[in-house]
Amino acid sequence: MHFKNGRTLRHMRSFAAVACVLLLAIAARAAQTPPAGVPPADRFVADGGLRLHYLDWGNAGAPPLVLLHGIDRIAHTFDHIAPRFTNRYHVIAMDLRGHGDSGWDPEGRYLVEDHVGDLERLVTALGLSNVTLWGNSTGGRVVQVFAGMHPDLVAAVIAEDVGPERPRSIADAYARRVTQEENGWTGPDELLAQMRAAAQRLPDAVLEPYVRYGTKRRDDGRLIWKRDPNLVKGFVETELWRYVRDIKAPILYVLGGRSTIVPAATQEELKKVLPHVRIVTMPGLGHYPSDEQPEEFAGIVRQFLEAPKR
Repeated sequence: MHFKNGRTLRHMRSFAAVACVLLLAIAARAAQTPPAGVPPADRFVADGGLRLHYLDWGNAGAPPLVLLHGIDRIAHTFDHIAPRFTNRYHVIAMDLRGHGDSGWDPEGRYLVEDHVGDLERLVTALGLSNVTLWGNSTGGRVVQVFAGMHPDLVAAVIAEDVGPERPRSIADAYARRVTQEENGWTGPDELLAQMRAAAQRLPDAVLEPYVRYGTKRRDDGRLIWKRDPNLVKGFVETELWRYVRDIKAPILYVLGGRSTIVPAATQEELKKVLPHVRIVTMPGLGHYPSDEQPEEFAGIVRQFLEAPKR
């Protein structure tokens, strides 16, 4: 092949060099990103305080995305949605104290602030910074408080169907449920059948790992949740505005349209006090929108995280 002048040849060499750099960058990212379908690794933080269990989906060179579940749930209840973010983030989900494979507090210390202390330990132990936090229900309260207390560590916050307040009615309802479930179940089939028959039916992609990893056999053979019954001591009427007002990072509230946990008055107050807030309601959904419509929920979160920072 003949070239009429050296400029064309130089352009082609420059293009080839750029293409080579891009291919190397793509290959490096592919080497860091866990293949689709690979389960997360079980890891623990055990230095000082309760032993904390967390799941790690890999991609350690990427920005950290830390997920915190709601009351009675476990880190594995993010299994159906966490892989949607592992190509761009180092995704970690922690079992809150008293849940799953994390330790139980012998003194029953389960206030939101106690869970925040555990998140502080996790972030410190792993050397995380520029963290994106996503929590649903109680986990959503924890990430709001952490973001208000540590604005220098937080890049963005996603709070799923939860605001700064927990009314007494919700706390009392949880205490009644713990009492009702004291006797447990004969096995996973009975528990799954009960959960599938619930008014707010969740997909098996959520229910099956929830039951598989979130239960254990009692000495008499009955199946029970992996939870400390003393969680009720910390699941009380709560007001967290003093922390939320100090949040500096962009924050997204994704609410279920059928849920009443974040009423209109609270939404208006959030818009007044938070400089970088976005509130999205997913019509017809309940308290865990990411369970009911994971793809749509992930799309809302991605759009928020990819938006230019103000």
